[in-house]
Amino acid sequence: MRWLVLAFTLASANALAQVEIENPWSRATPGGAKVGAGYMVLNNKAGKPDRLVSASSPAAERVETHLHIKEGEVMRMREVKGYDIPAKGRFELKPGGAHLMFMNIKAPFKDGDRIPVTLKFERAGDVKAALRVGKPGAPAAPHKHH
Repeated sequence: MRWLVLAFTLASANALAQVEIENPWSRATPGGAKVGAGYMVLNNKAGKPDRLVSASSPAAERVETHLHIKEGEVMRMREVKGYDIPAKGRFELKPGGAHLMFMNIKAPFKDGDRIPVTLKFERAGDVKAALRVGKPGAPAAPHKHH
């Protein structure tokens, strides 16, 4: 039984170390807003590709994976079934591109908040992160507070 517990612990630690979340952030939302967005860089340290398949957060009813797509002269947002992260590579979620969409948020995201999110990967399993919330309309991630 001890060997089984040790093997499970080592396998879990290895899976979590395969994907690193860099600079998770969001923007503050106005009062009454029902949605918020999340951005970050997904770094896959493994020698095999991985895929972000879903996300969840206690701050929202659900979290979807979205892309901005240009259709003619119009930018539209579309839900997608996840994001592929290449082996030993990275995938960036950023404004105007791929992002997490927090649907039916339970409270406005306020400057200085930290929004918990769990990312589910095909290979790495569940990885937890906390998005730092910056000012409304911020073009980039809020600065880290030391």
